[in-house]
Amino acid sequence: MGLVGCIRMRIAMIAPLAIRVPPKTYGGTERMIHALTEELVSRGHEVMLFASGDSVTSAELQAVYPLSLREARVKNPYDLNPTVLHSVGRAYMRSHEFDIIHDHTRGVGLPLAELTKTPVLVTLHGHLDCNEMPLYHEFRKSHLVAISHDMAKDLIGFNSVGVVYHGLSMEQYPFSAWHDKYLLYVGRICQDKGTREAIVLAKRLQFPLIIAAKIEESEAGHRYYRKYVKPHIGGPISWIGEIDEVERNILMSRAYAFVHPAPWREPFGLTLIEAMACGAPVL
Repeated sequence: MGLVGCIRMRIAMIAPLAIRVPPKTYGGTERMIHALTEELVSRGHEVMLFASGDSVTSAELQAVYPLSLREARVKNPYDLNPTVLHSVGRAYMRSHEFDIIHDHTRGVGLPLAELTKTPVLVTLHGHLDCNEMPLYHEFRKSHLVAISHDMAKDLIGFNSVGVVYHGLSMEQYPFSAWHDKYLLYVGRICQDKGTREAIVLAKRLQFPLIIAAKIEESEAGHRYYRKYVKPHIGGPISWIGEIDEVERNILMSRAYAFVHPAPWREPFGLTLIEAMACGAPVL
């Protein structure tokens, strides 16, 4: 649907660089950025996407690095580094070219947003931790968006403009009313996502469990895998690693249930709506 009686906007979309847009495997934030970017382009807006050079988009792509940082095996790809600063800095340097900047890199651009007249929208894809609070307290010009009402509680007192749930087009999600007898766990192997609890649950129910997930890329993540996951792999507990969206969605459509026993305050949980779209009940 094109623009009818609406203003054609010039929009800068700033993505993290650790994972390409859209992701090949893991990457809920990047999946959302891709969906939003493609929809804005289809509606007639002029969108410039600042992302890794291997990203696939209908928007104009601006890349300072040819590959996603994970693909290039850059050490600590999710941390703030010169490549990320280069990309974010380039976007804000060109701020006069846009009607709005939509930044998905958490607090990276907050100081730069103070220096531009262009309105800046920052969608937060995860809860703020205590180390970030001084940054958000001091640089308050950006408009902050939460992805759930629970998450919005963390933004009270900041320049919060509301809640926008994540949403995806459903064409790529094959619904099935028929299911095989296995449980499915998708995402990251780590404490925050409750991989250990998923294994305990599967064993108590005497159900096979398929773990389609990556090990969290930190020393803590690898320790967690070695202690709580690796000893159980084999027999009814299988770990198949990261898989692409097509294979994952097929597994979701055939799963008896999707298991997501995250012990932390999951701000949204994109895989939950994806699993339900495929017909898998969520535990």
